[in-house]
Amino acid sequence: MPSSQCTTKALTSLALVLSPLQISQVQAAVELDQRYLGGLWREDGYQREVTSPNSLVVGIMNSEQNQLIGLGCCWHILDEAHITLLLIAADYRGLGLGKQLLITLLKDAVNRGLERATLEVRESNNVAIALYQKLGFTMAGKRPGYYQDPPECALIFWRKELNTPAFSELLDNCECLNHGRLKAAHVVFTIKGLLN
Repeated sequence: MPSSQCTTKALTSLALVLSPLQISQVQAAVELDQRYLGGLWREDGYQREVTSPNSLVVGIMNSEQNQLIGLGCCWHILDEAHITLLLIAADYRGLGLGKQLLITLLKDAVNRGLERATLEVRESNNVAIALYQKLGFTMAGKRPGYYQDPPECALIFWRKELNTPAFSELLDNCECLNHGRLKAAHVVFTIKGLLN
């Protein structure tokens, strides 16, 4: 499968690889989930998602430290992409890695011929909400008390018309800008094992 790579000539850089999560990485996913999401999914849940033909789980690895630092998951239900998980470890936030996870999941949904995408987000997560709106998601509702620790409402977002040239162009443009941002931050970023 094709891979894309953003490289930099910086003397010091951070090497990150985004790829489908492997069974051998499930325990690391559980640990990352426990640390940042309080144990949303257990090991059997991640194993089920990794092996399911109806979902895609991707991870971002710090290849120098052999450390999983990001996760994303999307369920493929009929003609819909249900983005169930986007997570970046705290030390790696602000680089555009969450945006790259989302773009990757959405590109996969387009490649699968899905028509719509949905996701939920904490009402207070203004950074994520701005990203979703930039990619054409609109708020469709609210789930009171959905999140625990701390208790908070979830906002439900939907994006229609994934299979349009305009949306594919939007994703490509956002990804190109994001790769430039990563390069400027001295991140060598590689995508492996996914159609891009």
